[in-house]
Amino acid sequence: MKRFWILLGFWACSATQAQTGPSVSQFTLPNGLTVIVKPDRRAPTAVHMLWVRVGAMDEVDGTSGVAHVLEHMMFKGSDTLRPGEFSRQVAALGGRENAFTARDYTGYYQQIPASRLEDVMKLEADRFANNRWDDGEFAKEVEVVKEERRLRTDDSPRALLYESLNAAVFVASPYRRPIVGWMNDLDAMTASDVRDFYRRWYVPANAALVVAGDVDVAQVRGLAEKYYGAVASRDAPTRKPRLEPPQIGMRRIDIKASADQAYVSLAFKVPGLAPGGLSATTAGTPDSDALALTVLAAVLDGYSGARLDRALTQGDAPVADSAGAYNGLWGRGPQLFTLDGVPAKGRTAEQVEQALRAQVQRVARDGVSEAELNRVKTQWVASEVYKLDSVFNQARSLGSYWALGLPLDAGERLVSQLRAVQAAQVQAVAAKYFGDDQLTVATLRPQPPDPNRRARIPPPGTRH
Repeated sequence: MKRFWILLGFWACSATQAQTGPSVSQFTLPNGLTVIVKPDRRAPTAVHMLWVRVGAMDEVDGTSGVAHVLEHMMFKGSDTLRPGEFSRQVAALGGRENAFTARDYTGYYQQIPASRLEDVMKLEADRFANNRWDDGEFAKEVEVVKEERRLRTDDSPRALLYESLNAAVFVASPYRRPIVGWMNDLDAMTASDVRDFYRRWYVPANAALVVAGDVDVAQVRGLAEKYYGAVASRDAPTRKPRLEPPQIGMRRIDIKASADQAYVSLAFKVPGLAPGGLSATTAGTPDSDALALTVLAAVLDGYSGARLDRALTQGDAPVADSAGAYNGLWGRGPQLFTLDGVPAKGRTAEQVEQALRAQVQRVARDGVSEAELNRVKTQWVASEVYKLDSVFNQARSLGSYWALGLPLDAGERLVSQLRAVQAAQVQAVAAKYFGDDQLTVATLRPQPPDPNRRARIPPPGTRH
């Protein structure tokens, strides 16, 4: 279940800090690399992040998982670094580092004393431009990724369910493929597949450097020009649109896996917020509806004791042990509104499904009160502002905004737009987007445990 943070008492002081804090600077190097800087003087630390606007959605059939495998291989050396040396040097500088791969982007980061910024910038720029490793290193690391898939997906009933759900929901969109990759594709992957992906997408015009913390903009500019500016300029590849066709009927899948309890997830196709959708929006447009759907998710599951919690999990005869709602607001691909739940003892997944839909229908029929609406909007605003208290979260937000094609003040604009959502808009989207033709239902059917199954140990080298 995904809930919004409840931080009412913190909101006022954080809002003041956000309004008076240093502004964000952005510039582009001659080779096309974007540089984003956010000074924050509260501690003598800095966060250095390199974002590449490429992720699982940019893969093609037959090489699913290659973006994630490349993320692993970026730690395996360069022209001047041996495998693993990058991480050892960052640790010696008193820092910590890691990386992540998503559908829409890949990111690499280091949290270090501000005085060590130049050192990590030199290291990151080197591996971005000069990633090198032999086939033997790839052969070892792809086995690590396979074991990661077994641990996090194959041995996780809910992960298996959502992997199958995405494959059923999406027909043309590349969001249908798992980030970690299908096992068959990992088995067939070659070192050349990974090197080709690196050469195609890891170019300055497709990347952004984000630095936040105890830094000066002029200092960061000088270091970026010195280290990243030397990377050869190349055009970013042209992306072809891969639009999802309209769904023309309900879809259902059952997943059988060893589990203690059943589980059901309902995925409805809904509009996402377009890159330009954070300007003033007119009620009833896709952008306006995307914002209203986000508020609807908060009405249903935005705080302890919200509608789903009260209606499904409390009382003398609860239908569910847990229930949740989540709206995918933005991304480079199509978005979903999901409802999910675990049946209570003596209840079925079908009963939970009916109860979840009944709560949305209730909003469509009766609407929401102004008091309820104000409560969830205040909590959402508080959680968004609270992110500013972490330098790492500031850097990560700025990088994700860039990767998704959003303005760097997207967080502030989002807060403003959510504040403007009216009760009538929430009621309207509850009535508009939750029909059968927009729905895919995935149900986990519990199976007895396999007596021969042995617990897996995370493989060495597993990242993030």
